Amino acid sequence: MTGFEKLENSLIDVIKEEQAKLGFKEEKIHLYYPLSSLNHFFLAQDSADEMAARLQNLPEELISKLGEVRVSHKGDRFCFYIPEPGSVYVHENMKENEFIKVLIELVQKHECTKVKLLDLFASYWEKTECREMDNGEFDFYIRFLDKADDTYYYCFKDEGFHFIYHRFLPEDYEDFGF
Repeated sequence: MTGFEKLENSLIDVIKEEQAKLGFKEEKIHLYYPLSSLNHFFLAQDSADEMAARLQNLPEELISKLGEVRVSHKGDRFCFYIPEPGSVYVHENMKENEFIKVLIELVQKHECTKVKLLDLFASYWEKTECREMDNGEFDFYIRFLDKADDTYYYCFKDEGFHFIYHRFLPEDYEDFGF
């Protein structure tokens, strides 16, 4: 998979997650990425200016899905402006029982438990991994093993009355040193 394909998949995944949490609205979206994440996509060590140059000409395949995406940056923080057609494209192509939608519905319920989270992951893929975390920020992660279309580490924190989560790409997870 090329760096641009990884970037496209990530942009779409983040929009799906946003729409699952907040509902669909035909809207402009601004998504922010640190330079380190973008370098992971492209297997590069670009400076911010080098990455900005790399992102000047986005592939037609990405633009045909998300519209005229514009990229800007301040230092090592990059902003991807996605026009309204991008939010519509994602909404029209998200499946009803898509994992991220079901996960968000579950964590929003007060009766969500670690066991229910593990069951949900297992219902979507037979090979999963769960590990306890002791970093003060998260209690455990769950991830799918050998699932090419979902390589995220889903890190959970039990807040007592509900769970919060954040998902990281493997390279970003490693950068945090959890």
